[in-house]
Amino acid sequence: MRKALRWLLALTVLIGTLSTAGVATATAAQAGRPGQVADIKDQLLAIPGMSLVEEKPYTGYRYFVLNYTQPIDHRHPSKGTFQQRITVLHKDVSRPTVFYTSGYNVSTTPSRSEPTRIADANQVSLEYRYFTPSRPAPADWSKLDIWQAASDQHRVFKALKPIYTKNWIATGGSKGGMTATYFERFYPRDMDGVVAYVAPNDVVNNEDSAYDRFFTKVGTKECRDRLDAVQREALVRRDALEKKYAAYAAENGFTFTTVGSLDKAYEAVVLDYVWGFWQYSLLSDCDTIPANAQAATDDEIWTSVDTISGFSFYTDQGLDPYTPYYYQAGTQLGAPTIQFPYIEKKYIRYGYQAPRTFVPRSIPMRFQPGAMRDVDSWVRHHADHMLFVYGQNDSWGAERFAVGKGSKDAYVFTAPGLNHGANVAGLTADQKALATARILAWAGVPATTTAQAKPLAPYDAKLDRQDVRREPTLRP
Repeated sequence: MRKALRWLLALTVLIGTLSTAGVATATAAQAGRPGQVADIKDQLLAIPGMSLVEEKPYTGYRYFVLNYTQPIDHRHPSKGTFQQRITVLHKDVSRPTVFYTSGYNVSTTPSRSEPTRIADANQVSLEYRYFTPSRPAPADWSKLDIWQAASDQHRVFKALKPIYTKNWIATGGSKGGMTATYFERFYPRDMDGVVAYVAPNDVVNNEDSAYDRFFTKVGTKECRDRLDAVQREALVRRDALEKKYAAYAAENGFTFTTVGSLDKAYEAVVLDYVWGFWQYSLLSDCDTIPANAQAATDDEIWTSVDTISGFSFYTDQGLDPYTPYYYQAGTQLGAPTIQFPYIEKKYIRYGYQAPRTFVPRSIPMRFQPGAMRDVDSWVRHHADHMLFVYGQNDSWGAERFAVGKGSKDAYVFTAPGLNHGANVAGLTADQKALATARILAWAGVPATTTAQAKPLAPYDAKLDRQDVRREPTLRP
Protein backbone atom coordinates (compact mmCIF):
# COMPACT_ATOMS: atom_id res chain seq x y z
CA MET A 1 0.00 0.00 0.00
CA ARG A 2 2.81 2.42 0.85
CA LYS A 3 4.48 1.83 -2.52
CA ALA A 4 1.17 2.46 -4.23
CA LEU A 5 0.71 5.71 -2.32
CA ARG A 6 4.21 6.86 -3.18
CA TRP A 7 3.61 6.07 -6.84
CA LEU A 8 0.35 8.01 -6.77
CA LEU A 9 2.05 10.95 -5.07
CA ALA A 10 4.88 10.90 -7.61
CA LEU A 11 2.30 10.99 -10.40
CA THR A 12 0.50 13.89 -8.71
CA VAL A 13 3.77 15.84 -8.36
CA LEU A 14 4.66 15.09 -11.98
CA ILE A 15 1.30 16.40 -13.21
CA GLY A 16 1.71 19.49 -11.03
CA THR A 17 5.22 20.04 -12.38
CA LEU A 18 4.07 19.77 -15.97
CA SER A 19 1.42 22.37 -15.22
CA THR A 20 4.08 24.56 -13.60
CA ALA A 21 6.30 24.25 -16.66
CA GLY A 22 3.42 25.32 -18.85
CA VAL A 23 2.72 28.38 -16.73
CA ALA A 24 6.39 29.42 -16.73
CA THR A 25 6.65 28.98 -20.49
CA ALA A 26 3.42 30.87 -21.08
CA THR A 27 4.63 33.71 -18.88
CA ALA A 28 7.85 33.94 -20.88
CA ALA A 29 5.99 34.01 -24.17
CA GLN A 30 3.59 36.71 -22.98
CA ALA A 31 6.24 39.03 -21.56
CA GLY A 32 7.03 42.06 -23.72
CA ARG A 33 7.91 41.53 -27.37
CA PRO A 34 7.57 38.10 -29.02
CA GLY A 35 10.54 35.88 -28.15
CA GLN A 36 11.47 37.96 -25.10
CA VAL A 37 12.26 35.85 -22.01
CA ALA A 38 10.35 36.70 -18.86
CA ASP A 39 12.17 38.23 -15.91
CA ILE A 40 13.38 35.52 -13.53
CA LYS A 41 11.21 36.90 -10.73
CA ASP A 42 8.14 36.57 -12.91
CA GLN A 43 9.11 33.01 -13.80
CA LEU A 44 9.56 32.06 -10.14
CA LEU A 45 6.29 33.65 -9.09
CA ALA A 46 4.45 31.90 -11.91
CA ILE A 47 5.02 28.62 -10.06
CA PRO A 48 1.78 27.66 -8.28
CA GLY A 49 2.22 28.07 -4.53
CA MET A 50 5.29 30.32 -4.79
CA SER A 51 5.18 33.79 -3.23
CA LEU A 52 7.76 36.53 -2.75
CA VAL A 53 8.92 37.59 0.71
CA GLU A 54 11.59 39.99 -0.53
CA GLU A 55 14.29 40.53 -3.14
CA LYS A 56 17.72 41.67 -1.99
CA PRO A 57 20.29 43.19 -4.33
CA TYR A 58 23.71 41.57 -4.77
CA THR A 59 26.22 42.37 -7.50
CA GLY A 60 26.22 39.73 -10.23
CA TYR A 61 23.14 37.91 -8.88
CA ARG A 62 19.45 38.23 -8.17
CA TYR A 63 18.57 37.07 -4.66
CA PHE A 64 15.04 36.12 -3.65
CA VAL A 65 13.49 35.06 -0.35
CA LEU A 66 10.36 33.06 -1.13
CA ASN A 67 7.62 30.99 0.46
CA TYR A 68 6.41 27.78 -1.15
CA THR A 69 3.20 25.97 -0.25
CA GLN A 70 3.97 22.39 0.80
CA PRO A 71 1.73 19.52 1.98
CA ILE A 72 2.14 18.73 5.66
CA ASP A 73 1.96 15.06 4.70
CA HIS A 74 3.22 14.16 1.24
CA ARG A 75 1.37 10.84 1.46
CA HIS A 76 -1.90 12.69 1.99
CA PRO A 77 -1.48 16.09 0.28
CA SER A 78 -5.12 17.04 0.83
CA LYS A 79 -4.70 17.07 4.62
CA GLY A 80 -3.32 20.57 5.06
CA THR A 81 -0.39 22.70 3.90
CA PHE A 82 2.29 24.97 5.33
CA GLN A 83 4.60 27.66 3.99
CA GLN A 84 8.21 26.57 3.54
CA ARG A 85 10.87 29.23 3.18
CA ILE A 86 13.24 29.12 0.19
CA THR A 87 15.97 31.39 -1.09
CA VAL A 88 17.22 31.58 -4.67
CA LEU A 89 20.63 33.03 -5.54
CA HIS A 90 20.11 33.47 -9.28
CA LYS A 91 23.09 33.64 -11.62
CA ASP A 92 21.70 32.58 -14.99
CA VAL A 93 19.37 29.85 -16.20
CA SER A 94 22.18 28.66 -18.47
CA ARG A 95 24.27 27.75 -15.41
CA PRO A 96 23.95 24.60 -13.25
CA THR A 97 22.10 24.79 -9.93
CA VAL A 98 23.16 23.73 -6.44
CA PHE A 99 20.43 22.68 -4.01
CA TYR A 100 21.69 23.60 -0.54
CA THR A 101 20.21 22.53 2.80
CA SER A 102 21.57 23.22 6.28
CA GLY A 103 19.10 20.85 7.91
CA TYR A 104 17.98 23.81 10.04
CA ASN A 105 16.72 27.33 9.32
CA VAL A 106 17.61 28.95 6.02
CA SER A 107 19.69 32.12 6.10
CA THR A 108 18.11 35.09 4.34
CA THR A 109 21.52 36.70 3.71
CA PRO A 110 23.04 35.94 0.29
CA SER A 111 25.77 33.29 0.49
CA ARG A 112 27.32 30.54 -1.62
CA SER A 113 28.10 26.95 -0.71
CA GLU A 114 31.45 25.62 -1.91
CA PRO A 115 29.96 23.62 -4.83
CA THR A 116 28.09 26.76 -5.93
CA ARG A 117 31.37 28.64 -6.25
CA ILE A 118 33.16 25.69 -7.86
CA ALA A 119 30.52 25.35 -10.59
CA ASP A 120 29.69 29.09 -10.78
CA ALA A 121 26.11 27.98 -10.26
CA ASN A 122 22.73 29.20 -9.15
CA GLN A 123 21.84 28.21 -5.60
CA VAL A 124 18.47 27.18 -4.20
CA SER A 125 18.41 26.94 -0.39
CA LEU A 126 15.59 25.28 1.53
CA GLU A 127 14.58 25.64 5.16
CA TYR A 128 14.06 22.28 6.85
CA ARG A 129 10.45 21.56 7.73
CA TYR A 130 9.34 22.38 11.30
CA PHE A 131 12.11 24.93 11.86
CA THR A 132 10.29 28.22 12.31
CA PRO A 133 8.76 29.86 10.41
CA SER A 134 8.47 26.76 8.17
CA ARG A 135 6.26 24.93 10.63
CA PRO A 136 2.59 23.92 10.31
CA ALA A 137 0.23 25.30 12.91
CA PRO A 138 -0.77 23.25 14.76
CA ALA A 139 2.28 21.02 14.32
CA ASP A 140 1.75 17.29 13.85
CA TRP A 141 5.24 16.16 14.86
CA SER A 142 4.76 12.69 13.41
CA LYS A 143 5.14 14.32 9.99
CA LEU A 144 8.70 15.39 10.78
CA ASP A 145 10.80 12.59 9.33
CA ILE A 146 13.52 12.15 6.73
CA TRP A 147 11.17 10.93 3.99
CA GLN A 148 8.80 13.87 4.37
CA ALA A 149 11.76 16.28 4.30
CA ALA A 150 13.23 14.58 1.22
CA SER A 151 9.82 14.88 -0.41
CA ASP A 152 9.86 18.62 0.32
CA GLN A 153 13.10 18.85 -1.65
CA HIS A 154 11.79 16.65 -4.43
CA ARG A 155 8.74 18.84 -4.88
CA VAL A 156 10.81 22.06 -4.90
CA PHE A 157 13.17 20.53 -7.45
CA LYS A 158 10.29 19.50 -9.71
CA ALA A 159 8.83 23.00 -9.50
CA LEU A 160 12.11 24.74 -10.38
CA LYS A 161 13.59 22.31 -12.90
CA PRO A 162 11.57 23.76 -15.85
CA ILE A 163 13.32 27.10 -15.16
CA TYR A 164 16.76 25.83 -14.14
CA THR A 165 17.10 23.14 -16.77
CA LYS A 166 20.83 22.40 -16.46
CA ASN A 167 22.45 19.97 -14.02
CA TRP A 168 21.67 20.00 -10.29
CA ILE A 169 23.88 19.09 -7.33
CA ALA A 170 22.63 18.64 -3.75
CA THR A 171 24.86 19.75 -0.90
CA GLY A 172 24.90 20.61 2.79
CA GLY A 173 27.04 20.40 5.91
CA SER A 174 26.51 18.28 9.03
CA LYS A 175 22.73 17.83 9.34
CA GLY A 176 22.57 19.45 5.93
CA GLY A 177 24.95 16.80 4.60
CA MET A 178 22.74 14.15 6.12
CA THR A 179 19.73 15.82 4.51
CA ALA A 180 21.37 15.81 1.07
CA THR A 181 22.18 12.11 1.53
CA TYR A 182 18.64 11.19 2.56
CA PHE A 183 17.27 13.14 -0.41
CA GLU A 184 19.48 11.08 -2.72
CA ARG A 185 18.41 7.85 -1.03
CA PHE A 186 14.69 8.51 -1.55
CA TYR A 187 14.87 10.37 -4.88
CA PRO A 188 18.04 9.11 -6.59
CA ARG A 189 16.98 10.32 -10.05
CA ASP A 190 16.61 14.00 -9.13
CA MET A 191 20.22 15.17 -8.67
CA ASP A 192 23.24 14.80 -10.93
CA GLY A 193 25.55 14.68 -7.91
CA VAL A 194 25.72 15.05 -4.13
CA VAL A 195 28.41 16.72 -2.01
CA ALA A 196 27.83 15.97 1.69
CA TYR A 197 30.09 17.69 4.21
CA VAL A 198 30.83 16.29 7.71
CA ALA A 199 27.66 14.18 7.70
CA PRO A 200 27.29 11.96 10.81
CA ASN A 201 26.00 8.43 10.28
CA ASP A 202 24.74 6.82 13.49
CA VAL A 203 23.75 3.42 12.11
CA VAL A 204 23.29 1.60 15.42
CA ASN A 205 22.14 4.10 18.01
CA ASN A 206 23.29 2.14 21.06
CA GLU A 207 26.79 1.36 19.74
CA ASP A 208 28.98 4.45 20.02
CA SER A 209 32.42 3.08 20.95
CA ALA A 210 33.87 4.77 17.85
CA TYR A 211 33.51 8.10 19.63
CA ASP A 212 35.36 6.86 22.72
CA ARG A 213 38.23 5.68 20.50
CA PHE A 214 38.25 9.02 18.70
CA PHE A 215 38.68 11.00 21.93
CA THR A 216 41.71 8.92 22.96
CA LYS A 217 43.59 9.75 19.75
CA VAL A 218 42.47 13.15 18.47
CA GLY A 219 45.01 15.98 18.54
CA THR A 220 47.86 15.60 21.01
CA LYS A 221 48.01 14.10 24.48
CA GLU A 222 48.90 17.50 25.95
CA CYS A 223 45.80 19.08 24.43
CA ARG A 224 43.53 16.19 25.43
CA ASP A 225 44.85 16.35 29.00
CA ARG A 226 44.17 20.08 29.25
CA LEU A 227 40.61 19.68 28.04
CA ASP A 228 39.90 16.67 30.25
CA ALA A 229 41.23 18.50 33.30
CA VAL A 230 39.09 21.61 32.74
CA GLN A 231 35.99 19.49 32.19
CA ARG A 232 36.62 17.51 35.38
CA GLU A 233 37.38 20.67 37.36
CA ALA A 234 34.07 22.23 36.28
CA LEU A 235 32.28 19.27 37.88
CA VAL A 236 34.47 19.28 40.99
CA ARG A 237 33.56 22.97 41.50
CA ARG A 238 29.92 22.36 40.68
CA ASP A 239 28.44 24.09 43.73
CA ALA A 240 30.36 27.33 43.26
CA LEU A 241 29.88 27.49 39.51
CA GLU A 242 26.17 26.62 39.69
CA LYS A 243 25.68 29.69 41.90
CA LYS A 244 27.27 31.71 39.12
CA TYR A 245 25.01 29.91 36.63
CA ALA A 246 21.90 30.73 38.66
CA ALA A 247 22.84 34.41 38.76
CA TYR A 248 23.54 34.35 35.01
CA ALA A 249 20.17 32.74 34.32
CA ALA A 250 18.28 35.19 36.51
CA GLU A 251 19.99 38.15 34.89
CA ASN A 252 19.04 36.94 31.40
CA GLY A 253 15.60 35.52 32.17
CA PHE A 254 16.61 31.94 31.37
CA THR A 255 14.49 29.02 32.58
CA PHE A 256 14.96 25.22 32.68
CA THR A 257 11.50 23.68 32.31
CA THR A 258 12.33 21.40 29.37
CA VAL A 259 15.60 19.95 30.69
CA GLY A 260 14.17 19.77 34.20
CA SER A 261 16.60 21.70 36.40
CA LEU A 262 19.55 24.06 36.40
CA ASP A 263 21.67 21.19 37.73
CA LYS A 264 20.91 18.97 34.72
CA ALA A 265 21.53 21.84 32.32
CA TYR A 266 24.85 22.65 34.01
CA GLU A 267 26.12 19.10 33.67
CA ALA A 268 24.95 18.90 30.05
CA VAL A 269 26.96 22.03 29.19
CA VAL A 270 30.07 20.76 30.95
CA LEU A 271 29.90 17.32 29.33
CA ASP A 272 29.71 19.03 25.91
CA TYR A 273 33.03 20.79 26.54
CA VAL A 274 35.55 18.34 25.05
CA TRP A 275 33.23 17.38 22.19
CA GLY A 276 32.56 21.04 21.38
CA PHE A 277 36.24 21.95 21.33
CA TRP A 278 37.11 19.41 18.66
CA GLN A 279 33.95 20.20 16.70
CA TYR A 280 34.64 23.92 16.38
CA SER A 281 38.31 24.48 17.21
CA LEU A 282 41.71 23.58 15.78
CA LEU A 283 44.67 21.96 17.51
CA SER A 284 46.35 25.36 17.59
CA ASP A 285 43.52 26.63 19.79
CA CYS A 286 44.69 24.42 22.66
CA ASP A 287 46.81 27.36 23.78
CA THR A 288 43.57 29.07 24.88
CA ILE A 289 42.73 26.25 27.32
CA PRO A 290 43.95 26.71 30.94
CA ALA A 291 47.20 24.77 31.26
CA ASN A 292 46.64 23.95 34.95
CA ALA A 293 42.93 23.51 35.67
CA GLN A 294 43.35 22.99 39.40
CA ALA A 295 45.20 26.30 39.69
CA ALA A 296 42.72 28.18 37.49
CA THR A 297 40.19 30.56 39.03
CA ASP A 298 36.45 29.85 38.96
CA ASP A 299 36.08 32.61 36.40
CA GLU A 300 38.71 31.03 34.15
CA ILE A 301 36.99 27.64 34.29
CA TRP A 302 33.59 29.25 33.67
CA THR A 303 34.85 31.33 30.76
CA SER A 304 36.53 28.39 29.05
CA VAL A 305 33.43 26.19 29.33
CA ASP A 306 31.08 29.01 28.33
CA THR A 307 33.19 29.95 25.31
CA ILE A 308 33.17 26.40 23.94
CA SER A 309 29.86 24.91 25.17
CA GLY A 310 27.72 27.95 25.96
CA PHE A 311 25.85 28.10 29.28
CA SER A 312 22.79 29.55 27.56
CA PHE A 313 22.26 26.52 25.33
CA TYR A 314 20.35 24.10 27.58
CA THR A 315 17.98 26.76 28.85
CA ASP A 316 14.42 26.73 27.51
CA GLN A 317 15.30 29.74 25.41
CA GLY A 318 18.40 28.08 23.95
CA LEU A 319 16.74 24.75 23.24
CA ASP A 320 13.53 26.03 21.68
CA PRO A 321 14.94 26.73 18.16
CA TYR A 322 16.42 23.20 18.10
CA THR A 323 13.32 21.25 19.11
CA PRO A 324 12.94 19.76 15.59
CA TYR A 325 16.57 18.63 15.67
CA TYR A 326 16.29 16.84 19.01
CA TYR A 327 12.96 15.35 17.95
CA GLN A 328 14.62 13.80 14.91
CA ALA A 329 17.59 12.65 16.97
CA GLY A 330 15.22 10.81 19.27
CA THR A 331 13.04 9.32 16.53
CA GLN A 332 15.30 8.51 13.56
CA LEU A 333 18.77 10.08 13.42
CA GLY A 334 20.15 8.61 16.62
CA ALA A 335 22.47 10.35 19.03
CA PRO A 336 26.06 9.73 20.15
CA THR A 337 27.10 8.99 23.69
CA ILE A 338 30.62 8.97 25.11
CA GLN A 339 32.28 7.85 28.30
CA PHE A 340 34.40 9.94 30.69
CA PRO A 341 36.96 7.54 32.20
CA TYR A 342 39.06 10.42 33.59
CA ILE A 343 36.17 11.74 35.74
CA GLU A 344 35.20 9.91 38.93
CA LYS A 345 31.64 8.61 38.89
CA LYS A 346 30.74 10.65 41.98
CA TYR A 347 31.02 13.84 39.92
CA ILE A 348 28.68 12.74 37.11
CA ARG A 349 24.99 12.61 38.05
CA TYR A 350 23.24 12.22 34.70
CA GLY A 351 25.76 11.40 31.99
CA TYR A 352 24.90 12.10 28.37
CA GLN A 353 21.16 12.62 28.40
CA ALA A 354 18.72 11.30 25.82
CA PRO A 355 17.20 13.58 23.15
CA ARG A 356 13.90 13.08 24.99
CA THR A 357 15.34 15.31 27.74
CA PHE A 358 15.59 18.25 25.35
CA VAL A 359 12.13 18.05 23.78
CA PRO A 360 9.00 19.34 25.57
CA ARG A 361 7.02 16.46 27.09
CA SER A 362 3.92 17.51 25.17
CA ILE A 363 5.56 16.16 21.99
CA PRO A 364 5.44 12.34 21.76
CA MET A 365 8.54 10.49 20.51
CA ARG A 366 9.30 6.92 19.47
CA PHE A 367 12.64 5.76 18.07
CA GLN A 368 12.75 3.98 14.70
CA PRO A 369 15.97 1.91 14.63
CA GLY A 370 15.61 0.90 10.98
CA ALA A 371 15.77 4.41 9.50
CA MET A 372 19.54 4.93 9.60
CA ARG A 373 20.31 1.30 8.82
CA ASP A 374 18.33 1.63 5.62
CA VAL A 375 20.17 4.79 4.54
CA ASP A 376 23.59 3.37 5.44
CA SER A 377 22.96 0.19 3.47
CA TRP A 378 21.71 2.17 0.47
CA VAL A 379 24.81 4.41 0.43
CA ARG A 380 27.17 1.46 0.71
CA HIS A 381 25.55 -0.41 -2.17
CA HIS A 382 23.98 2.23 -4.41
CA ALA A 383 25.83 5.55 -3.98
CA ASP A 384 26.42 7.11 -7.39
CA HIS A 385 27.98 10.53 -8.03
CA MET A 386 28.37 11.17 -4.29
CA LEU A 387 31.22 12.84 -2.39
CA PHE A 388 31.55 12.82 1.42
CA VAL A 389 34.04 15.22 3.02
CA TYR A 390 35.08 14.91 6.70
CA GLY A 391 37.45 16.72 9.05
CA GLN A 392 40.22 14.67 10.66
CA ASN A 393 39.69 16.24 14.09
CA ASP A 394 35.91 16.64 13.97
CA SER A 395 34.05 14.84 16.77
CA TRP A 396 31.16 14.03 14.43
CA GLY A 397 33.44 12.24 11.99
CA ALA A 398 33.92 9.26 14.29
CA GLU A 399 30.81 7.66 12.77
CA ARG A 400 30.64 8.44 9.08
CA PHE A 401 29.28 7.23 5.77
CA ALA A 402 31.21 4.68 3.72
CA VAL A 403 30.87 3.59 0.10
CA GLY A 404 31.33 -0.02 -0.94
CA LYS A 405 30.54 -2.59 -3.60
CA GLY A 406 27.80 -1.38 -5.89
CA SER A 407 28.64 2.32 -5.43
CA LYS A 408 29.91 4.15 -8.51
CA ASP A 409 31.84 7.39 -8.85
CA ALA A 410 31.53 7.85 -5.06
CA TYR A 411 34.20 9.05 -2.62
CA VAL A 412 34.90 9.60 1.07
CA PHE A 413 37.71 12.10 1.75
CA THR A 414 39.19 13.46 4.99
CA ALA A 415 40.66 16.95 5.35
CA PRO A 416 43.84 16.81 7.50
CA GLY A 417 43.65 18.70 10.80
CA LEU A 418 40.25 20.22 10.09
CA ASN A 419 37.11 20.25 12.21
CA HIS A 420 33.36 20.51 11.52
CA GLY A 421 34.10 23.15 8.91
CA ALA A 422 36.03 20.75 6.67
CA ASN A 423 35.68 21.38 2.93
CA VAL A 424 37.13 20.47 -0.45
CA ALA A 425 39.60 23.36 -0.22
CA GLY A 426 41.11 21.74 2.87
CA LEU A 427 41.79 18.35 1.27
CA THR A 428 45.23 17.17 0.19
CA ALA A 429 46.22 18.47 -3.24
CA ASP A 430 45.41 15.29 -5.15
CA GLN A 431 42.05 14.76 -3.42
CA LYS A 432 41.17 18.44 -3.81
CA ALA A 433 41.82 18.24 -7.56
CA LEU A 434 39.82 15.02 -7.92
CA ALA A 435 36.89 16.32 -5.83
CA THR A 436 36.78 19.59 -7.77
CA ALA A 437 36.90 17.74 -11.08
CA ARG A 438 34.06 15.44 -10.08
CA ILE A 439 31.88 18.33 -8.88
CA LEU A 440 32.43 20.14 -12.19
CA ALA A 441 31.63 16.98 -14.15
CA TRP A 442 28.44 16.34 -12.18
CA ALA A 443 27.46 19.97 -12.70
CA GLY A 444 27.83 19.51 -16.44
CA VAL A 445 30.79 21.91 -16.79
CA PRO A 446 33.75 19.50 -16.72
CA ALA A 447 37.38 20.58 -16.64
CA THR A 448 39.65 19.44 -19.45
CA THR A 449 41.74 17.40 -17.00
CA THR A 450 41.64 16.70 -13.28
CA ALA A 451 44.81 18.72 -12.77
CA GLN A 452 43.15 21.77 -14.35
CA ALA A 453 40.00 21.58 -12.20
CA LYS A 454 39.55 24.89 -10.39
CA PRO A 455 36.53 26.80 -9.00
CA LEU A 456 34.91 28.67 -11.87
CA ALA A 457 33.81 31.68 -9.80
CA PRO A 458 36.30 33.98 -8.08
CA TYR A 459 36.29 34.11 -4.29
CA ASP A 460 33.87 36.62 -2.76
CA ALA A 461 34.60 37.51 0.86
CA LYS A 462 30.92 38.07 1.69
CA LEU A 463 29.28 35.31 -0.33
CA ASP A 464 31.84 32.63 0.48
CA ARG A 465 32.46 33.32 4.15
CA GLN A 466 32.14 30.00 5.92
CA ASP A 467 29.69 29.92 8.81
CA VAL A 468 30.20 26.78 10.89
CA ARG A 469 26.86 26.34 12.65
CA ARG A 470 27.11 25.75 16.37
CA GLU A 471 25.02 22.63 16.71
CA PRO A 472 23.96 20.86 19.87
CA THR A 473 25.69 17.64 20.84
CA LEU A 474 23.17 14.85 20.36
CA ARG A 475 22.79 12.85 23.54
CA PRO A 476 20.96 9.49 23.75
